[in-house]
Amino acid sequence: MSAPWYDLRIARGMKAQLTNWHERVKAGEKPIGWKVGFGAPDAMEKLKISSPLIGHLTDRARLEPGANVSLAGWSKPAAEAEIAVYMGKDLPGGANRDIAKNAIAGIAPAIELADVDFPPDDVEAILKGNIYQRHVLVGACDRTRVRCVLDGLTATIARNGNEIARSADTQEATGDLVDVVRQVADMLGAFGERLRAGQVIMTGSITPPLWVEPGEEILFNLDPVGSISVRFAPSS
Repeated sequence: MSAPWYDLRIARGMKAQLTNWHERVKAGEKPIGWKVGFGAPDAMEKLKISSPLIGHLTDRARLEPGANVSLAGWSKPAAEAEIAVYMGKDLPGGANRDIAKNAIAGIAPAIELADVDFPPDDVEAILKGNIYQRHVLVGACDRTRVRCVLDGLTATIARNGNEIARSADTQEATGDLVDVVRQVADMLGAFGERLRAGQVIMTGSITPPLWVEPGEEILFNLDPVGSISVRFAPSS
């Protein structure tokens, strides 16, 4: 199987996305990390891709945990409960699993907010649009989980105080998180970038996207690491 960046849809989409990212950083935004999307097996099969798609995160997208977010003007808002991986060391493309593990400082619960404002069927367009990314909320790094130790985790998601999902297999939908980190490093390396110490990676939704509406609250508890929540402002 050829490397994913040899797919012309991915090559064109990533080049366009990274050009935009460089322009935004030059204008004053600060890069804080990366995200993956469409990494679930059925999503990859539908798009005919061999690994998750990669997007970028800047400080303009980051919100404090518990933030109240207006959905005014959004087309199809979604919330995704994810495990965020904090990088403790730079990681070049082509690194093996042990090197990748040693570069991971810890993990945290996180929620990504996306707006699916066009059909998710065009890989190049999805990448150009930074995989629908709008905001991200990330908890504090649990450094006892250095090297991406995931033993004993239970993930629960509640909507408006009612539990809607629970899983003790936090990698079922995303695949192995160390491999996800390696895939990000490999993709960045293919386009002249590098995964840096201090950056965070949103490793993909542990459940299908949660379509959300004004007035709702989503709580994600990654026991025993911690929890994070987001509220959506009522319609005016």
